[in-house]
Amino acid sequence: MPIRIVLADDHPLILEALANLLRAEDGFEVAAACANGAGALDAVRRHRPDVLILDLRMPDLNGLDVLRALAGEDLPTRTILLTAAIEESEILEAMRLGVRGVVLKEMASGSVVQCVRKVHAGELWLEKRSAASMIGKLARREGAARDAAALLTPREQEILILIGRGLRNKEIAAQLSVREQTVKVHLSHIYAKLGVDGRLALLRYAEDHGLL
Repeated sequence: MPIRIVLADDHPLILEALANLLRAEDGFEVAAACANGAGALDAVRRHRPDVLILDLRMPDLNGLDVLRALAGEDLPTRTILLTAAIEESEILEAMRLGVRGVVLKEMASGSVVQCVRKVHAGELWLEKRSAASMIGKLARREGAARDAAALLTPREQEILILIGRGLRNKEIAAQLSVREQTVKVHLSHIYAKLGVDGRLALLRYAEDHGLL
């Protein structure tokens, strides 16, 4: 069976060149070539491709927006981001959203073909200059999040989430049907366990460690 691919890029020349490149390869089938994020969403849901090659920076719905919209859907699709440049934070979010490959547009066309084959086979492909640091940082962050979450009780984690939503102690108490003093006690335990000295420091810690 050929590898079925959906492409999405808002630059017509790049989209056409990429489609022609992949159609010329044995074992590849381009199911759709889309000029925007909305088209990509529709094509992925309709064709259920093996691989989605997705431009990161598109107007209206960008690549990460498309991935967020598809998150949680039961799809067989593995995604490759295609971009001229990408920030460290974007790679981290993309990987959390299930991206399996990142290809820079400056790279040789053969790299795109190789990336599609590797990703379809279940492997990870990242631009070599950033791969090691990105994977390392993601692993450290995810590991820190698991370690921190393991320290907190389910109730403490629930309170932390409500704090992240901007609720005050009184509002948290009302939502959880407990006394405000109980919330304060839980908060003091959270502060002690995570080694922070207040609400602002707690929020910064939670964001830095992926707890919110």
